[in-house]
Amino acid sequence: MADGQAKGSELPVRPKEPSADVGALNVESAKQTQSKKSKPKNKPSGSVNTQNTEAQSGPSKDDNVGISQLPDFVLQRNEIFDELKRRRDAEALGKDHPVIDVVLDLGLDKHGSPIPAMPVAAKAWESTPGSFLRHVDKSVSSDVVVAKVDGKDLWDLDRPLERSCRVSYLPFTSPEGRNVFWHSSAHVLGEAAECHYGCLLSHGPPVEQGFFYDMAIDGGQVVKESDWKPLESKAATFFKEKQSFDRLHVSISDLKRMFGYSKYKMYYIENLLPPEGSTVYRCGTLVDLCLGPHIQNTAKIKAFQIMKNSSCYFRGDKDDDSLQRIYGVAFPDKKQMTEHKKFLEEAAKRDHRKIGIEQELFFFSEMSPGSTFLLPHGTRIFNALQKLLRSEYQKRGYSEVQSPNMYDSDLWKRSGHWQHYSEDMFVLDVEKRKWALKPMNCPGHCMMFSHRERSYRELPLRMADFGVLHRNEASGALNGMTRVRKFQQDDTHIFCTQEQITAEIEGLFDFLKCIYGLFGFPFRLKLSTRPDKFLGELQTWDVAESKLKDALTAFSASGGGQWELNEGDGAFYGPKIDITISDALRRDWQCATIQLDFQLPQNFDLEYMTGEDAAKAKTNAASEASSEGNTTMPKAPGPGRARPVMIHRAIVGSFERFMAILTEHFAGKWPFWISPRQILVIPVMPAVNDYVEDVQRLFKSQKMYVDIDLSGNTMPKKIRTGQLQQYNFIFVVGAQEKESRSVNIRNRDDPETQAKGELVPLDQAIAKLRALKKERRLVNAI
Repeated sequence: MADGQAKGSELPVRPKEPSADVGALNVESAKQTQSKKSKPKNKPSGSVNTQNTEAQSGPSKDDNVGISQLPDFVLQRNEIFDELKRRRDAEALGKDHPVIDVVLDLGLDKHGSPIPAMPVAAKAWESTPGSFLRHVDKSVSSDVVVAKVDGKDLWDLDRPLERSCRVSYLPFTSPEGRNVFWHSSAHVLGEAAECHYGCLLSHGPPVEQGFFYDMAIDGGQVVKESDWKPLESKAATFFKEKQSFDRLHVSISDLKRMFGYSKYKMYYIENLLPPEGSTVYRCGTLVDLCLGPHIQNTAKIKAFQIMKNSSCYFRGDKDDDSLQRIYGVAFPDKKQMTEHKKFLEEAAKRDHRKIGIEQELFFFSEMSPGSTFLLPHGTRIFNALQKLLRSEYQKRGYSEVQSPNMYDSDLWKRSGHWQHYSEDMFVLDVEKRKWALKPMNCPGHCMMFSHRERSYRELPLRMADFGVLHRNEASGALNGMTRVRKFQQDDTHIFCTQEQITAEIEGLFDFLKCIYGLFGFPFRLKLSTRPDKFLGELQTWDVAESKLKDALTAFSASGGGQWELNEGDGAFYGPKIDITISDALRRDWQCATIQLDFQLPQNFDLEYMTGEDAAKAKTNAASEASSEGNTTMPKAPGPGRARPVMIHRAIVGSFERFMAILTEHFAGKWPFWISPRQILVIPVMPAVNDYVEDVQRLFKSQKMYVDIDLSGNTMPKKIRTGQLQQYNFIFVVGAQEKESRSVNIRNRDDPETQAKGELVPLDQAIAKLRALKKERRLVNAI
């Protein structure tokens, strides 16, 4: 599964985007899902006990001053932190500080040229990434938010290094840097909320447009908009105090001692943390469970604003506690806050949920939460996308298949999904057997591959499936068409030999350019390599990663742009390439993914005949059998047979999600070829209504969407209505147009055509619009 979770966030994981997933299994996701579904144990509620009886009722409705003193549980928690910190600091003094080799990787200069690597003198358990910034030009160092060690581990700037390594620096403008900055800002919000309400904090992660913090306030009190200013004022005080973020690793027993007052923190400690414990961070009066990393201190935050508040359920479960959620956003520069507000205004105008209702594309109902009701005009867009992909499938050697919607649980157990993913599946009991609606197509496609003998001559075998998928997403995670329970995607599985991997990946890159180019989407590629825990042989992984790197390098050399290496973040069953597109508002979306899978072909004993000489094949098989010392390894294919590699891939991903992205990318102004409202024909007078209907018939015969307005409204009102509905072209026809068999064309995107202009003969208008549709041009011009 493609995973949008950023490294170094709060311990409770953020929801994932399912739509970029083509059905492969992710261990971490599965663990998180299992934790999500289990109920927290019945711990004390941790109701607030302050040292001031007046403060127990929370802030006054009139003055919003909040509590007058910190609750006892905060003071006791912080005393435990201070005690443990003193002990750890004393232990650190006794450690050796050997010399280590550290090289600073400073990336590119302002002209885009690589800055030479810089070796620096350093000692283990003493030197910090932040201490090296004095060697770095201020134009670079002033923007640094966090460090990265050896290209994969995010590292606090003030955290001592532990080994020889390469250190790079991330600014706020990088996705990881921004997440760290917003995560730190969330801690400041949590500190302000704890000081203001004396509340029990749940968790506070960074999200796409800022951060939030969930909390339980004593007496079921709710957050009001009038609370925002006092919270912001407290946060502003913390910024001036230049509070540091102090990291401390704590054992499970000490964590329970520290957070025993809160059933929410105890749930995380008992269900999400490893046996060796985890880290906490202190910022001012707040001590919180957190993996980090963080910014150096709160003075880095120059602009901070609360954006909204709402109610939510603990862990997104409607049967659990109702909490209060406060959303905020923060920046290292006040100008960025101004720009962000403008961005939000534009994003609100483009919101696909708003445009979907205005253009009658789709709607949702509580009768089927998370399922899109696609109306006729929305279905036109959906069908145009499928037609585009089908036309490319025919050119590129794909075979479209259809697979069942429901499978016996035995199939999911064999694939491994039942053990790791069943909580996110819709499970049914039918005729005393357990079944599940499919959340992905890969097990069914494995069955299709294995239903008869396969030869190497059939490979690569490319199976495409537009089947309906269902995933049991938490109700609190549903969000328009970007997060749904029922969806369809351009799901494809390619079965090939190891020797064919590079060519197949190169073909997929070309496919990406073709599809994303049609919509004007630039895209970036990121290779995620072998994680610490993986299945299969090391040599197989090395070969696969080498082939992917070769394909990526060749793509870059041909003008495809640079690719990033994300070491250790591959799926447990194989390396993957994640593809991120950028929309008109420069927001990033992951739709496409390319994943190599060695595990499912083993689980399903997939084989093909190699055509290898039988005697030689038997010799090789005997040699392999004699070297098999690991009894847990799957049974090897027989003589003259081999295991295929499986490539999971999606390009648009979920059609529903891709439609939402397109709606906001184009702001509802659809390119002609995909537009659900292409032409509107308006008569100047009732006497030409018959000609209007004739024009409609002619263009409909060319498979174009043509509407007419014969209502009693005035012509200006008809034109204005058509403009608001975003018709690509409005034909205004009168007696002159009827007599000359022509039309007067108003182009939605060309202001100069909004008055009467040159008449266009019908045959020319048809030819021009047919070409515009056939060529799938982005610009609305003929």
